[in-house]
Amino acid sequence: MNQKEINELRRRFRPEKNAISRIYGCYVNGNREIVSYLDTSLGLMPEEEVELYLERLKKTLTGSLGKNLIDIVFSTKQVMDSDEHRLLSDLRNSQLQDGDAREAFYRTVIDQLDLGEHGYLILLASDVYDVPRRGRDTDESENMFSYIICALCPVKDAGYELRYFHDANEFHGSAIGQMVDNTALGFLFPAFDDRAANIYNALYYTRKPGELHQELIDAVFRTGPLMSAEEQREAFHDVLSESLAEECGYELLRTVHEQLLERIEERREEQNPEPLSLTPRELCDILENGGASAERLEAFERSCGERFGENAVLSPANLIDSKRFEIITPEARVMVNPSCSYVVEYRVIDGRKYLLIPAEHDVTVNGMPVRAVSGPEEDAGTAQGPESEG
Repeated sequence: MNQKEINELRRRFRPEKNAISRIYGCYVNGNREIVSYLDTSLGLMPEEEVELYLERLKKTLTGSLGKNLIDIVFSTKQVMDSDEHRLLSDLRNSQLQDGDAREAFYRTVIDQLDLGEHGYLILLASDVYDVPRRGRDTDESENMFSYIICALCPVKDAGYELRYFHDANEFHGSAIGQMVDNTALGFLFPAFDDRAANIYNALYYTRKPGELHQELIDAVFRTGPLMSAEEQREAFHDVLSESLAEECGYELLRTVHEQLLERIEERREEQNPEPLSLTPRELCDILENGGASAERLEAFERSCGERFGENAVLSPANLIDSKRFEIITPEARVMVNPSCSYVVEYRVIDGRKYLLIPAEHDVTVNGMPVRAVSGPEEDAGTAQGPESEG
């Protein structure tokens, strides 16, 4: 799915836009026991309550592609005959009205997932989207997209707050009951690719990119381990270090960072909804521009296959920190605007290694402006200037 398709579905999560008639789910306590079930009509809820449920479901379609939103890809064998795909299909085809399928899904999640001492709320909804044709002045639909969406929301104690009690007409400190936190995990099935159902894919959501909860992915999808954005970056660093060996110098790493950042910025300026991705072969081209030898490029491509899998496609946004360029030594830490990483030079002068940073503009130390003070060599150079020009 691309960003435009995700946004199209997100716009449905308003009371007047969607075709969701009921909300299903259950509350699971910290001992993994089902405390209560949820099976209620949206039409019987106050509008404010409807919006609270829809907001938590909508949350599963937020965040960055490749970080918070991750493609789940089923194999052909799974789609043809597997318990996990059959269960998801039964939920979708029955529009969640199959009670046995719902119970089987709850147990699949509960047996593996732990979200804290107060447990969590499982929310399920089914929607049918009459996809309109694009670019035509007509009411005709493109197709009907039937899907289910799931949100997993941790439950926490209500904070101790000063509250108003109507009966006594007084304010008192109180921590009444428990509250449902923001959505932590969730998924959409099937994926909405090319504005149509793709039963070979699902879209998985995690609020924290570094916490995928692989146990949930294994239980519901059984598609093998996924790498979080943080794990991908660490693996990429390892691959660079191991495969490039002594060629993994400052200038080469700076080139990699600059060129990946440039591609990210270009995609953003183009407003292209498709997620940006690169193959190991395309990454080799960047390394070659940075001066890597043919031998090291072969080692890099081979190592990528081992760490990321054959035919891997990687997101540049997961390989670098596009908001930071940081250089650390035992004595100092230098933070540079990522788009200006070129200003820092790594040089050897009189046998010693230095980081050189131009200081032609305003400089401050702990918030205090620094006045430029000429040294002897600078004074001498200034004094000799007119003579050399003459």
